[in-house]
Amino acid sequence: MRLHLRIWRQESADATGGFEGYELDGVVPQMSFLEMLDHLNETLAARGERSVAFDHDCREGICGQCGVFINGRPHGPGRGITTCQLHLRAFADGDTIVIEPWRAKAFPVVCDLVVDRSALDRIIEAGGYVSVNTGTAPEANSIPVGKEEAEKAFDAAACIGCGACVAVCKNASAMLFAGAKVSQLARLPQGRVERSKRALQMVAQMDAEGFGGCTMTRACEAECPKRIGVHNIARLNYEYLRARILRVLS
Repeated sequence: MRLHLRIWRQESADATGGFEGYELDGVVPQMSFLEMLDHLNETLAARGERSVAFDHDCREGICGQCGVFINGRPHGPGRGITTCQLHLRAFADGDTIVIEPWRAKAFPVVCDLVVDRSALDRIIEAGGYVSVNTGTAPEANSIPVGKEEAEKAFDAAACIGCGACVAVCKNASAMLFAGAKVSQLARLPQGRVERSKRALQMVAQMDAEGFGGCTMTRACEAECPKRIGVHNIARLNYEYLRARILRVLS
């Protein structure tokens, strides 16, 4: 296969970026998208040129590090996959592929396709965990959890924090990400002890990071590689309003 690549190049956070074109031969449909970028970087290195910086870690669709815009879509064509799970069989010989980083105020570009997504980490640090002392590991059946609630909690926990929901949202909202984390813990007995504090603190941190508000276009749901549903945003709104009311009444 021969591909025409247009890739965003930006040497540093302070540098002015722009698209550069590359002609790439010698790739095959069985290659993953990241393997194609590896091949490009080997070609650039052989010519003495600077390699394209891009994020990756597990390459198994788990870590959430590999996200980039591919032809205007987060993680590229297809549904329910990350960039590392995308293969070149999704493209045709001679195709032009435009590759660029996430675009959001809260995700500043570090270099080329790499962005700083630590804002999501700070939202988690604000309350996306259980801090109460639960003692030693209890008997598995000692805390009964209904099947429906358990499945919804597991579905929310599938969020890998890749940031695709933020990147595709016209307001760069992190509501789907925060909603998944709040919903996951609010549905389980261990997480309900701190549910009010968690909702208030995570929403406050989300606002402080400069993420926009949700207008329910559902683009986040459509492009999420783990298919996290917008009902988690409704759950976040419920938990936040509940916490505000309880704080006023207390």
